[in-house]
Formats: sequence, structure tokens, C-alpha cells
Amino acid sequence: MTGTPARRRAASACVALGFLSVASAGLAPHAFADAVAPKQWYLDSMQASEMWKTSTGSGVVVAVVDSGVNAETSSLKGQVLDQGVPAAARYGATKDYDGHGTTMAELIAGTGQGGGIKGLAPGAKIIPLRVVLSTLKDPAERERTQQPAAAIRAAADSNAKIINMSFASEVKDQATQDAVEYAVSKGKLLIAGAGNDEEKHDAMVTFPAALRGVVGVAAADKSGTVAKYSQSGGFVDLASPGLDVPGWCDATFQQYCNSGGTSAGTAIASASAALIWSAHPSWTADQVLRTMIDTAGRSWDRNTPSKYLGYGLIRPRLVLEKPDIDPGPADVDPVSQDQGGSSAAPATPAAPSSPAPPKSGPVATGKEACAGGGDNTPWVIGGVVAGLIAIGGGVFAAIRSRRRGA
Repeated sequence: MTGTPARRRAASACVALGFLSVASAGLAPHAFADAVAPKQWYLDSMQASEMWKTSTGSGVVVAVVDSGVNAETSSLKGQVLDQGVPAAARYGATKDYDGHGTTMAELIAGTGQGGGIKGLAPGAKIIPLRVVLSTLKDPAERERTQQPAAAIRAAADSNAKIINMSFASEVKDQATQDAVEYAVSKGKLLIAGAGNDEEKHDAMVTFPAALRGVVGVAAADKSGTVAKYSQSGGFVDLASPGLDVPGWCDATFQQYCNSGGTSAGTAIASASAALIWSAHPSWTADQVLRTMIDTAGRSWDRNTPSKYLGYGLIRPRLVLEKPDIDPGPADVDPVSQDQGGSSAAPATPAAPSSPAPPKSGPVATGKEACAGGGDNTPWVIGGVVAGLIAIGGGVFAAIRSRRRGA
């Protein structure tokens, strides 16, 4: 794939985050009765079954830079590639130390087998890359596990088209920015969570979402409303379903719990990009992103992105149902405008984490990054009745945001 110029969108501040950690209720591993199987409201809302008639993400590889990916869950068997990156970058890749990376991989490319999570792009494949996040406590493992910058470079040199980064930090570091720009030059589409600490730190910024060349994703609920905890700012480019999304309760992989956050929103956005890229394999990352922006649901002017929902809520179905859709120029970044510069000085990277709160207590804060986002409620028998909207079908006459503005 031909490289594209590094995106010139600049970061503006910092954000503290939490990790996607959910409670366990003790079912047998990988055995789920229908009543307690994951409730994935967004698949119906996005009209996934209709999209899968056109594309399942086949032929697209997504690099999941996270806590590792358990390739042996029922939903990921056969979906995780064991090569494609150097041996040094594969350390611990299939040994997930908290369940977060496995959840992200399933949200992207899970097959749904055995009652597991059905990914939005079940035809895609996953390259796992384990990095040091705040939940990795073992000093020896932290020493042996790579930092995000190294993982991003390894993903850039692989055949992955999309690099999913469901983690964030309040620290901006030059090594990660350099790695991101290298990946962009290799034609990769990089997507990261906006962070989940808005209620405590309004208008702060999270990295890598705010780095030049990264698509920042906010989390929205069934109605298209942005989560109260979803970080805001000029680095938010798109919003994606992220509330009340299933995830592994912990690294024992015994049960799914109800959680969510910008981590989950990032994974669903990456899966959406995989569906589009699979249907249009000759497109570049800029063209895939442009069509996602052009078809996003919003009630505000496209040229004045919302600081909470960016260009709007992703609707990949509107791209897939128009085979002759114009993707625009191949080498022009659709979000290349300067969004205010960065007041954050380069710093030594701290352990990143994915955007969601810990099992108990407040959202994790500090210099380490975190994963995940919303609540930690286990799935309840019978599920929850949801008033679904057709996110993928263009039914949003007006996307509601908690607040609106640029």
C-alpha cells in the first residue's frame, strides 16, 4: 500500500483514563446459555446483518495493540494470526493479562461461536500486540513487555491495514508520535479511544488519540448521546457505539459482563473501517476515513466538528450500500486541519491503559494510560430491552450530544 503524508492534526491537552474491567459471575469458561450471552444492541442498530451481505471484513487484518489477546476463546479460534510481526514484538501477545485486549479483538472480529461476542467484522483477522498498560502489575512482565511505540512500529511493518489502540494516557511522548507518523507513512489507519475521564477532567486530552495521524473516537449510547465520561476536545473525530457493550469480566475468561467506554467504541469503529476496506480494497486509509466522516450522523455543519462527537456517529452501512460512492483523493487526509496545537510538552512515556473504570472505586488517573469506560454490571438473565435506532441506516435526523460545540 502506498504511504500517505503524516496527518497534521495536533493535540491540545491531556486526559486521565480508566480501564475496561468488568465483574465476574462465574459461568463455565466459553459456555454461555442464550439468556446470559452477550447482548450486542449495536449490531441490530447498525443493521449488521444487512452489511454482512456486502462485506464481513474479509481480507482485512487489524492489529490490536492492547493487553494481549487470548486466541483460544470460542469466538476467536481461527481469527488470530500468530505471525506477521517480528518475534520480539510477539512476546506475550496471546497471553492477555486482564481480558481487555481479548474483548477488543472479539468486538472487531469475533465469530460468535460458543455464545461468544460476534464481531462487527467477523471476516477480518487479528494481529495481537501486547503492551504495558496500567493493569500490568508484575515487574518482570512489565520489563519484558513492549511499550506502545514499539508495538505501533511492528504493526506498521505488518500486513495489518488498521491499528486499533483502545488505550490512552495523559502523557504525550515523542516516541509514540514518531511511531504513529511511521505507521501513517506505511498507509495504516490508526484509531484510538478518546478516554473516559470527562466528568473529572473536562477539556483535557488523551494520547494517542490526540496525536497527529490518529482518529480519536468518543463513545455513544443507543440514542446517539455521547457518554458523560467520554473525553471531549478537538481531537475527537468520530463517535461510535460504546455504552452497554459486552466484555470479558477478567483474565479468567469465565464470563462476559456489561461494560463499555471509548475502548469499545474504538474497536467498533475499527471493525467498521474493516468492513469498508474489505469492500473497497484499492482504497487508501484516507479514503476509508473520508467516507466514514462523510456518512457520519450529525445535525451540525460538517466543517465545524463537535468537540463531543467529532464529525458524528459512524454509519458504515451508508458507505457499503453505495458501491459507487466517491472516496475522494487517495492522499489527502480528511482531518488534516490544525485543531489548536498542543500545550503538552513531550514526556517520557508511561504505561498506557485502555479507557474504562476499574472493578471498584473511581476511574484510574495519573500518568499511566488505561482502557475501557462505563459501568461494570454483569449481564443479567433476560437481558435489557433496548429501544434500538438504525445507526447504520441513516435514521438519525438529529444526533443528540450532551453539549454541542467545536
